[in-house]
Amino acid sequence: MTDTTRWKSTVYVGGLAPSVTRTTLQEAFLPFGEIADVSLPKNENPKTAATEPHRGFAYVEFEDAEDAKEAVDNMDQAELFGRAIKVSAAKAPKSASQKLGGKTAVWEQEGWLAENAVSEEDRLATDQAQNARPDDPMQGLEGLDVAGPKPE
Repeated sequence: MTDTTRWKSTVYVGGLAPSVTRTTLQEAFLPFGEIADVSLPKNENPKTAATEPHRGFAYVEFEDAEDAKEAVDNMDQAELFGRAIKVSAAKAPKSASQKLGGKTAVWEQEGWLAENAVSEEDRLATDQAQNARPDDPMQGLEGLDVAGPKPE
């Protein structure tokens, strides 16, 4: 299965209760079609990992893209373990190195710095433009010495 096809057949499931497991998600979404994979990213914060075993969202990948659309149509705002869940089509990552539930910082992704980095020369020009003051602060305000509408 190509990456594009894979993303079209994957749904994002958000707002999950801490007690939700992969098995729970498989059972909840199985009526809509064959499930290829369920990804439930773990909570890696040691302070909250005991009470919140996952990050509150998951990705459910179906074998067929039509099944994914059916799951979105039927499960969005449904209740699961006492919470209304958000189900939508998963968005493909902007870079190929980013995976489902990945935690790669945006500036570490290939190409981000090339697109968003500002040269030192541009930064200095911006600073100078912001710090420059006009010689006469009243320049351009001629004729505004009277308040109210202009006489006709």
